[in-house]
Amino acid sequence: MVAGLRRRPRSLPSRWFYDARGSRLFQWITKLPEYTLTRAETEILERHGAAIARPLAGRPCTVLDLGAGDGHKTRLLLAQLAGRSPEVTYAPVDVSPAALDEAVRRVRAALPGVRTAPVRATWTEALRRLASGGRGARLVLFLGSSIGNLEPAEARAFLRALRAALRPGDHLLVGFDLLKPLPAIRQAYDDPQGITRAFNLNLLARANRELGADFDLSSFRHSATWDPVRPAMESWLVSLRSQVVHVGGHAVRLEAGEKIHTEISCKFTVSQIAGLARDAGFAEAGLFLDARRWFADALWRAPEAA
Repeated sequence: MVAGLRRRPRSLPSRWFYDARGSRLFQWITKLPEYTLTRAETEILERHGAAIARPLAGRPCTVLDLGAGDGHKTRLLLAQLAGRSPEVTYAPVDVSPAALDEAVRRVRAALPGVRTAPVRATWTEALRRLASGGRGARLVLFLGSSIGNLEPAEARAFLRALRAALRPGDHLLVGFDLLKPLPAIRQAYDDPQGITRAFNLNLLARANRELGADFDLSSFRHSATWDPVRPAMESWLVSLRSQVVHVGGHAVRLEAGEKIHTEISCKFTVSQIAGLARDAGFAEAGLFLDARRWFADALWRAPEAA
């Protein structure tokens, strides 16, 4: 965290969003009328879950859910798999113990026949485990707009690393937030209820609690800006005054108006999605869109070696 605050522009790692309070705030965000991503992807999984599950039918399978959150969308797929596979193991991956506990609890309640094997880890750590773990067919989930939280070069590198960790015949389902009218994009990241603002500021509150920092939350405001080049929405915390903050024994001077970058959310076109699959070495197995064509779930397969 200190290293990011010393960069220009200053930044804080977005993984710090997801403590117990941050996870709870994000779940509230997904239910806001302005935040269409979750409803669009839920629509896709409800309409196309059987087609997504079909390649794994008839075999024991492991579903590895990267950044699982509470797992509510994943349960739609698990229900489809449970009726088609002799043994299903659900392995949610998250850095938040609270999110993992919630995901496991809900799956056990809704689908008692599904085994659970939660993994508290970052994506990088999960890839190392993925390279050798899991029984039978494997389906890796990277849902929501998680791929959009990576810079384009980082996204390509991550997908290549994920492909390298998979066995031939394994599948990957990736969620992509598509380009849409700009007002709809902006509202999802700066809601009038102020939930997104609270989510962003909670990153500073967590630093205060866990790192002994002394951020004055009233001295920062939330800002969401549009970058048409990537294209992407960016989230920032803007210092409202000149101030010195202390984190981990280090002092950082912030000027009035100085911004701290906290998150990026890239948007995609269908042609870009196909290009990412080819670049990472996947074969396209299906592309599923919501009725408004505002979101896409891409199903890719790790092909046999040539």
